[in-house]
Amino acid sequence: MEDMRKEYKVLSNRTSVINFVLLGISGSHDIQILCIILFLIMYLFILVGNLLIILLIAINSYLHTPMYFFLINLSTGDLGCSSVIIPKVVFNTFMNSTWISYSECGVQMFFILFFLTTNLFILTIMAYDRYIAICYPLHFASIMKGSTCLQMAGGAWMFGFLHALLHTGNIFSMPFCSNIINQLFCEVPQLIKLVCSDSYLSETWILVISSVLGVGCLIFIILSYVQIFSTVLRMPSVERREKAFSTCIPHFIVVSLFVGNSLLAHLAYLMPTFLSKLEKSFTVLYTLVPSLMNPVIYSMRNKDIKSAFWNCLGWKHFSKK
Repeated sequence: MEDMRKEYKVLSNRTSVINFVLLGISGSHDIQILCIILFLIMYLFILVGNLLIILLIAINSYLHTPMYFFLINLSTGDLGCSSVIIPKVVFNTFMNSTWISYSECGVQMFFILFFLTTNLFILTIMAYDRYIAICYPLHFASIMKGSTCLQMAGGAWMFGFLHALLHTGNIFSMPFCSNIINQLFCEVPQLIKLVCSDSYLSETWILVISSVLGVGCLIFIILSYVQIFSTVLRMPSVERREKAFSTCIPHFIVVSLFVGNSLLAHLAYLMPTFLSKLEKSFTVLYTLVPSLMNPVIYSMRNKDIKSAFWNCLGWKHFSKK
């Protein structure tokens, strides 16, 4: 027990950290085993669901449209984010280990930021795609050309990479006064808490830029859907309204899930101390739950995806195509 206390000691007056301590999943051994099983089941569903989405879109030519091209990018980001987090959490818990190396922590934080930021940009582009398709259908083919879609997707991945590189490079260039991370993995808010107070201001301007980008994307998505719903409700044909809603509702739910869980996670850091234990739960919500739910939402609410799935199984009588 004394060794465990020493392991979690604060590095007073130290600026050089070789390893970090991830407090991880607390509780009895039985609770930890249960959490391992739940994480593995979650990871299995994320892998199968997102890989299935990618496969169905790839092998069905009628799904080779801008909306489903961007959906492939979103599923790729979901796969990447969950693969960076879950295997390490399961391994550490199973091995009863708390350590993560300095470099491994930096790599993990970089890729989490990379995939989450890219997904936010992809969701924003998908809102623009639906806006053009519904509000300006006659100009859709000329605006959302294949080359344009490739450039927008490439831009999303590039900006995600630069944003992650900027954050990671800046945070890991500063001295840490502690090596204890009260989280399941290396994330920005927890690492900022470990930075020595006199160095914290150098990260502030990057946080401001990130907040502006995030709020900007959210405002763009909201304004797009205000226009979309306004246009759909004015459509005289019930069939056209239903078709428009069937392509928009899944994306709207995914955006709401992503943004809602992100807000909960960030609000957790502003909560009183007696609610601080909820931080881990909220962080899992905004990093993993969207990756788990996105395939479910798109497969249940989207007729084209369901049709492709039944066709793939050879059960064409279930297909609407």
